[in-house]
Amino acid sequence: MKTNKYQRRFYREWVKSKDLFLAHVVEKETDLQILTDRTINKDFVQGRIRSYRREIESYISKDRKFLTTLRPIQVGFNAPLIVKNMAQAAKRAGVGPMASVAGAIAQFLGRALVKKGYREIIIENGGDIYLKTRKPRKIAIYAGRSKLFKKLSLKIKPEDTPIGICTSSGSVGHSLSFGLADAVVILSKDASLADAVATASANQVRSRKDLEKSINFAKSIKGVLGAIIIIENNFISWGKIEFTN
Repeated sequence: MKTNKYQRRFYREWVKSKDLFLAHVVEKETDLQILTDRTINKDFVQGRIRSYRREIESYISKDRKFLTTLRPIQVGFNAPLIVKNMAQAAKRAGVGPMASVAGAIAQFLGRALVKKGYREIIIENGGDIYLKTRKPRKIAIYAGRSKLFKKLSLKIKPEDTPIGICTSSGSVGHSLSFGLADAVVILSKDASLADAVATASANQVRSRKDLEKSINFAKSIKGVLGAIIIIENNFISWGKIEFTN
């Protein structure tokens, strides 16, 4: 049974990037691991996170449904940009806007760091990643109980970044999922969309019989570049995916 309690992000212990500087930034429920080509300005990062959270929380105070609904919702014309981004991603995936919040924060922060001159950026927010790089990077996939795919990794090329790589699971982590997939990984230029589609695709997987249906759903969403779905020892993938050891 999944829980709403904090679960230690043990997979962060596997990160090996000797050419990058590592930082850990926490603001309430937002818990980020950030790797950059030069030392991060934590005050700047903390300020940006607080700003994004404040915009989202302020909007929720005016429209509680933005927080609670599990379906797409229309937001006001004057809503903050991050709120609009979440709502648009949710609409395309057919889920509630909070399904895209981790990807949205990672993406908005990543873009802010690009403007600050950082050229190598990896932001991981609870399994959801914003990545911009000048050299090939390997991103490991953690699929929980699925031992057969425990060493599965993606190779991300510089020319394909910036990119969002987001993961949803029905067996790992505390986030709400109505499915039983061990890992659903979605790639998109829009990390908010990748996050929302990962949630929606994972919701559809309760057995290996659902793999094709779920992958076809992900394929149907404009802006999705690739998808990987794992349940126990069963696996399917599609799109611009390159695996590496």
